[in-house]
Amino acid sequence: MRTEQDGSRTPGRQPSRVRFERAEAVVAMTRLAAGPDPVRAVLDTLARRSTGAALIGVDGALLTVHPGRNPLDRTMLGAAARGVPELHARGTPAAVRGGAGAPTVHLVALGAGEPDDGAACDPDGGTEPAPWLAVVDPVDPLPGDLLADAARILGLCWRLERSERARRRVAAGDVRSREAVLHLLMVGDVAPARRIAAALRPHLPDLVRVCVVECAPRRRGEAAGQVTRALGGRAWVVPCPVRSRHLIALVPAPDRAGPREAGDADALGRLVTGRVPGTRIGVSEPVPLRRTAAGYEQAFHALAVARNGPDGHCRFDRATELRALLGAAGQDWARLLLAPCLSYRPARRMDPDGQELLATLGSWLAFDGAAHRHLRIHRNTLAARLALLRDRLGLDLSRISDQSVAWLALHLLGSAATPEDVPEAPPVGGGGADGAFGQGAAPGDRWVGLDRLLATPALGLWARGQLAPLEAGGTPVGLVTVRAWLRAEARLPDTAAALGVSVSAVRKRLGRAEQALGRSLLRGPSARHELWLALRTLDATADAGLVADPAGWPPA
Repeated sequence: MRTEQDGSRTPGRQPSRVRFERAEAVVAMTRLAAGPDPVRAVLDTLARRSTGAALIGVDGALLTVHPGRNPLDRTMLGAAARGVPELHARGTPAAVRGGAGAPTVHLVALGAGEPDDGAACDPDGGTEPAPWLAVVDPVDPLPGDLLADAARILGLCWRLERSERARRRVAAGDVRSREAVLHLLMVGDVAPARRIAAALRPHLPDLVRVCVVECAPRRRGEAAGQVTRALGGRAWVVPCPVRSRHLIALVPAPDRAGPREAGDADALGRLVTGRVPGTRIGVSEPVPLRRTAAGYEQAFHALAVARNGPDGHCRFDRATELRALLGAAGQDWARLLLAPCLSYRPARRMDPDGQELLATLGSWLAFDGAAHRHLRIHRNTLAARLALLRDRLGLDLSRISDQSVAWLALHLLGSAATPEDVPEAPPVGGGGADGAFGQGAAPGDRWVGLDRLLATPALGLWARGQLAPLEAGGTPVGLVTVRAWLRAEARLPDTAAALGVSVSAVRKRLGRAEQALGRSLLRGPSARHELWLALRTLDATADAGLVADPAGWPPA
């Protein structure tokens, strides 16, 4: 075994020339170290000046091999690799194997000269000591100093790549943790969400505005950083797990109301769109943490308006809440409708309980087929849960009517439902909406039917307020289109056939309806459930003699 120490003793070459070549080679390798894939680039350079270059793990495994100018004798390289564990154990920084007519293998530890504080810990929790550089039979003999320089540069590149992998894994873990917090908030589990957020920072405030920021998928990371800086690090920013163009930000909201509070929302929209060009943002009203899901729906509806607005931002224009109009009677109806889920106890501990089923229902109503990405479950698991929900509730969740009923029940009950406060559920009969509404319930029963619940003057005014923007200007085309769209179960081809127009014409009409309503229709979370309930309310109030001009919905 021998080690070449001084290249200046190479016969036939002047020391000044050797030093110049060494400096030139070091500069070239340094430039490669600043480019893409530096480890491979430096190894390729060494391979071109030899028979081959390789990285060998401290356990003797060949990590990567780069053939050089001449055919590579892998047998000799393998024999040299088997000696690396012994060299590493002895702490030998460099060695030469072979010679005497056989190929020569120069071995240099990339971690030579580092403080001996134990092996570096990799992101998987194991140990990953620096590998060894092997250069086989240099065509133009490499000076020992130049080989040491190459090993130092490779060591830096290797540590940089390892650090970058670790950074990406930490960033991915942070995103997953933030998605978990968002998911807990969306289903109303505030306490565990706060515990996780306390470790990640910032802390979750009691009152938030939910913002949905839309940008190009490749700029989502840049936009997230800009939003964080624009809001002074106070925002909880999460890439949307369902839509690749969306970021969701929870921003602390001041505990006040009035014109000043509305101005703050507009200023927030201007701040974000000004810092992140080419983005659109929808801002919700202030909501408590347990109502994050409602805030998300509001922000999503506001985004639908912001897409075509001149400013690129829009705040949610609050309408009268069904929750406030229906009051305790609405909560009783919702609690009894959802009682089969709230009281559900799975036969196996690993199966979803009632609260998880309701979370699945809410995700399905908001995201349709993309709910499995939001819930981080398999498509088949989602289908199985929806089948269980159908059996428990007696609702056909493929129909807009039954979806709207489920949406109303979840909206009214919110996160106030607990399994301990569940009334005894009557038998569920007949699938479909009318079979599950308890239309034949006794007058004294706490579970009143849906139409009886909706047939009040206040709900009639709410319904007309919801539909009034579709009749602006005296042209009811928007209302006719939306009614036909709902009757066709939100299928555009069926709607086009019913109206006698093209599919693109229907899509354009619904786009104009989105702008008029200030709500999203074609993408979920969609306002179609509220519109169905508004039309159903007008029909119910007409049957009760509370209005003279019924909406004519639903068809007989």
